[in-house]
Amino acid sequence: MKEKSILIVEDEMIVAMMIKLKLIEMGYKVAGHAVSSEQALLMVNENNPDLIIMDIYIKGNLDGIETALEIEDRCSVPIIFLTGDSSNETTTRASFAHPVGYLQKPFMDEELEYVIESAMHKHIAQTRDAAIAN
Repeated sequence: MKEKSILIVEDEMIVAMMIKLKLIEMGYKVAGHAVSSEQALLMVNENNPDLIIMDIYIKGNLDGIETALEIEDRCSVPIIFLTGDSSNETTTRASFAHPVGYLQKPFMDEELEYVIESAMHKHIAQTRDAAIAN
């Protein structure tokens, strides 16, 4: 499963670089790094990632939740939300985008690895269940 590609959508460069280095160390391919909603939407179309790590508060015309909803309308790419905001309002809004996981900033390397592995398995199970239902 480690050959999967992951798109990072994060406008804080230090956080993005830390995630990128950890993903490479874990054996994943980094499909790209977007800093805005517009850039993220382009990269999803161009790079066809297997997973997206999306900060909820990003630059651009859309925030991370709105960008995730737009991506969901276009294709089936699982999304892990990354945020420093754990308020009920934010998590409730985020739930409408059907994320496969959440990472609360700041996070430990082990948490990143666990959330990615769980998200990949959850997405495989959801895809399988949807195929069986049809």
